[in-house]
Amino acid sequence: MKVKRSRRHPRLKVTADGQGVVSHAGSRLLADLAEGSGLGKDLSAALAPIVRGYRRHAPGDVLVDMAVMLADGGECVSDLKVLRDQPDLFGEVASQPTAWRLLDAVDADLLTRLAAARAAARAGYGQPGWPRPS
Repeated sequence: MKVKRSRRHPRLKVTADGQGVVSHAGSRLLADLAEGSGLGKDLSAALAPIVRGYRRHAPGDVLVDMAVMLADGGECVSDLKVLRDQPDLFGEVASQPTAWRLLDAVDADLLTRLAAARAAARAGYGQPGWPRPS
């Protein structure tokens, strides 16, 4: 039986021909690790109390994108544009206002839920069945 994985990020093809060169490619590895561990989905589940209706960007994925941006050297929410400007590498990345609305909605209770979601994703890393199917 084959499981079809839906990917949040575009597939990459690595070549040495100098075509399609991108910057911040190492940051993509962090995004793939988060996707494989299910971190974005776990964070979205933890943020379910604030989600009303359809969202173009899952809240957990927005947090993952912000974490990748910080690990890549970003210092403020507007630095998400570095990821957003490379859709062939990072896919769709939320806008600055979307990220701010999410951050503004997080309270102490949600921080506790987010910490538990992060711990759950970390606990599954490297275990049988990892990476988790999307």
